[in-house]
Amino acid sequence: MHFDVLVIGSGPGGYVAAIRASQLGKKVGIVERSELGGICLNWGCIPTKALLRSAEVYEMMKHADNYGLKAKDVAVDFPGVIKRSRGVADRMSKGVTFLMKKNKIETIVGHGKLLDNKTVEVSAEDGKKTKVTADSIIIATGARARQIPGMESDGKKVISYREAMVLDKQPKSLIVVGAGAIGVEFAYFYNSIGTEVTIVEMMDYILPVEDEEVSKQLAKTFKKSKIDIRTGTKVEALKKGRSNVTLTVSKDGKSEELQAEKVLMAIGVQGNVENLGLEALGVEMDRGWIKVNENYQTNVAGVYAIGDVAGPPWLAHVASKEGILAAEHIAGHKIVPLDYGTIPGCTYCVPQVASVGLTETKAKEAGYELKVGRFPIRVNGKAQGLGETEGFIKIIYDAKYGELLGCHIIGPEATELITEVTLAKSMEATYMEVLHAIHPHPTLSEIVMEATHDALGESIHT
Repeated sequence: MHFDVLVIGSGPGGYVAAIRASQLGKKVGIVERSELGGICLNWGCIPTKALLRSAEVYEMMKHADNYGLKAKDVAVDFPGVIKRSRGVADRMSKGVTFLMKKNKIETIVGHGKLLDNKTVEVSAEDGKKTKVTADSIIIATGARARQIPGMESDGKKVISYREAMVLDKQPKSLIVVGAGAIGVEFAYFYNSIGTEVTIVEMMDYILPVEDEEVSKQLAKTFKKSKIDIRTGTKVEALKKGRSNVTLTVSKDGKSEELQAEKVLMAIGVQGNVENLGLEALGVEMDRGWIKVNENYQTNVAGVYAIGDVAGPPWLAHVASKEGILAAEHIAGHKIVPLDYGTIPGCTYCVPQVASVGLTETKAKEAGYELKVGRFPIRVNGKAQGLGETEGFIKIIYDAKYGELLGCHIIGPEATELITEVTLAKSMEATYMEVLHAIHPHPTLSEIVMEATHDALGESIHT
């Protein structure tokens, strides 16, 4: 088989790259050793959001009186929650199968390994090997959970995000190691349905990449929900018992033992670069990730890499955009390099967290004189009607030119609201453009306008 473009990996980077290449008139093949849609659709973004939605609905049902309603005998059907999540993932994966057929993309099942810059050997589960050639190859093999040596996941007592999605039985207690987006989301989910949760984070704040004020607000909310948060804390050792796990942790030179039924390791990801033939081909690497230029080309002619395997930020929406740009570059289009300063980050716990651009600390370090606006969610009329009033928005402008530098939201639908700010930032909007845009009332989106007014010292509702 020969293709114009061959994509290895069918996650949100790979399948999107394949579709775009096909739209541009290329004959396209895609190699996938597992499920179409990759980790995101099957074991990441989509099924976790289904789990989180079940937790949200359960919490609302428990507090039905707040809405003038009565709900009796509200309980968690843990196997039912897991079943729903898997059903959502299966439907999305089938949707990708449909898209491959619609766009005349040939799917080749197996593990792909580069023999040279135009030849890929695909090994099927039954041992059968097939050689496929292509003018251009896009590596989109993604990443997997990073492990701590000596504390590797066993899928039973020490688990990764993958096992956390499909446990047979809800654990009575859980320690989450790592308080990035994955760790925080699972901490929220399990705590909401009644599991005793402890978070252990080596940095000083949970969600350490977010603005410090946002991280502190989320920690405050989690503590109200009786999540035990241990920041500035390092894991020293792990010991498995018959019915639980003992974690030895240390902070400020003092050691302590924590026990739980299970430990979830959520300390980041590492690229799936093994057994791809990269070393033999001489593909340049950078700290375990494939090194690429602004067009996603590796140092080997005709070989591209996109998404998680090409390094941070490890986000599905970034992988998809990189896939589109790589396909367009292969087709001879002049592409506009992706501005990584306008990539939104989202965490889907409750309250949701979303951000784009610089934090206040980073903006000051960059030498900007700032105008910073804040607006509390509780003042927003729509939030009051929803009964979701926790959180705030913080928006950061350059005082000299009015340029939008960053925005940080914690509150209801933060992950939807951040899109407006992302668009404004990508268009290099100033506070004047934001204020000239009429925000409908009553909506949550009014908080963007209100915070901008506050940044200029002309707040209306605070």
